[in-house]
Amino acid sequence: MSTLDTDRPIAAPRLAHFPISFFGAVMGIGGLGLAWGKAEALYATAFAASGWLLALNVALFAALGAFYLAKLALHPQAVAADFGHPVRLNFFATVSIGLLLVAIQLGDAPAARWVWASGAAAHLALTLYVMTAWLHQTKFEIAHLNPAWFLPVVGNVLVPIAGVAHAPAEVSWFFFSVGLVFWLVLFTIVLYRLFFHAPLPVRLTPTLFILIAPPAVAFLAYHRLTGGLDNFGRVLYYTALFLTLLLASNAVRFLRTQFFLSAWAYTFPLAAVTVATFVMAERTGAAGFGWIGAALLAVLTLVVAALFARTVLAIARGEICVEEG
Repeated sequence: MSTLDTDRPIAAPRLAHFPISFFGAVMGIGGLGLAWGKAEALYATAFAASGWLLALNVALFAALGAFYLAKLALHPQAVAADFGHPVRLNFFATVSIGLLLVAIQLGDAPAARWVWASGAAAHLALTLYVMTAWLHQTKFEIAHLNPAWFLPVVGNVLVPIAGVAHAPAEVSWFFFSVGLVFWLVLFTIVLYRLFFHAPLPVRLTPTLFILIAPPAVAFLAYHRLTGGLDNFGRVLYYTALFLTLLLASNAVRFLRTQFFLSAWAYTFPLAAVTVATFVMAERTGAAGFGWIGAALLAVLTLVVAALFARTVLAIARGEICVEEG
């Protein structure tokens, strides 16, 4: 005596809910690889963690890319919904940023130029698309704003780090200028939203760490563009360091937060300020920066390892690729 319950909605396949924010793991592991690479170069160690992390990151990027392309082929309406979402839209930048990080990790390898060019072109296209959406939007509200909005526009400051080796300097200055100016604009708006409106949803709480990334990455890009350390570079670095201290002083709040894929937002900003600190150690010769960098690298490594394990556990439990509440 079986009957069909025709009133029960049919759940969408798991693939339709594959989150674009998953590429945040590529940013985190890529950032960890860059941090270890800088430490290895600065201290002339034989420890080759950066090479293994590059291989892991390329494999992860390829796997996630295959899943999202399958989602595009089989569930294009779900991808369109991601593009129209005020929060998920910004995480598409993690794909192009992931390419740029791989290009930086590849260094002088022949493929680096093409990976960098693909990442830079994709990021510029996404910046234009997102800013057009912002200019002509009819549904975004201040409550939708969070630090992840930095990704598609401010992410342009990452381009010069590898770009100075692959294109004329003016190209890198173009991307640097766009990212820096709109960081200042968005930083002001985000602080207004955080100060005077309701707190971020719990799921997005880890994105507060993204506040660290723009000045830290801008410092690294500016250093690559100018080849030295000046007072403007110091302003960028110490802004990033202060934001790191500010968020570290709220560590208990973050530790109590339930796990979401957005927790990978902790990683790349920590990696950026770690690499920036090693650069300060290299340029100033001050031992204190070396100790701070080593401490940050230890924390970053533990955070990435913990998040990797927790993500694998979440996949095993079926907590990923489910409809968001």
